[in-house]
Amino acid sequence: MRLLALLLALWAGDGLALCTSSVVPVAFGVYNPLSAASVDSTGSVDVVCVPAASYTISISPGQGSFAARLMTSGSYHLSYNLYTSASRSVVWGDGTGGSSSVAGTGATASYPIYGRIPALQNVGAGAFADVILVTVTF
Repeated sequence: MRLLALLLALWAGDGLALCTSSVVPVAFGVYNPLSAASVDSTGSVDVVCVPAASYTISISPGQGSFAARLMTSGSYHLSYNLYTSASRSVVWGDGTGGSSSVAGTGATASYPIYGRIPALQNVGAGAFADVILVTVTF
């Protein structure tokens, strides 16, 4: 598996703050389709606002849906998802389709992205990837 690429976008609201952000991609590494164990990994979204501000971080569904994001390699599809917490119980999205966005406030913060590829998916060998758009609204 190659890394899950995350792209960044800033959305300027009506406030007077200037916020910038950066993303550390979720890189899953090697996936064994015969393993009974899921593959977990983390990345992060880092936000800096001057002066401190309130904001919301949303991420797109990529090639799939919030219920099942998809990485592809040629004609193969590998299901995975991204979550707001280490328990991997709340899907990180934009607040639609059963997903939740993440609200934040302050001058500087880092928000972990928790990723999981479920076990026992029948896929061929290849470099799998998806592109996710990260939007910070302030």
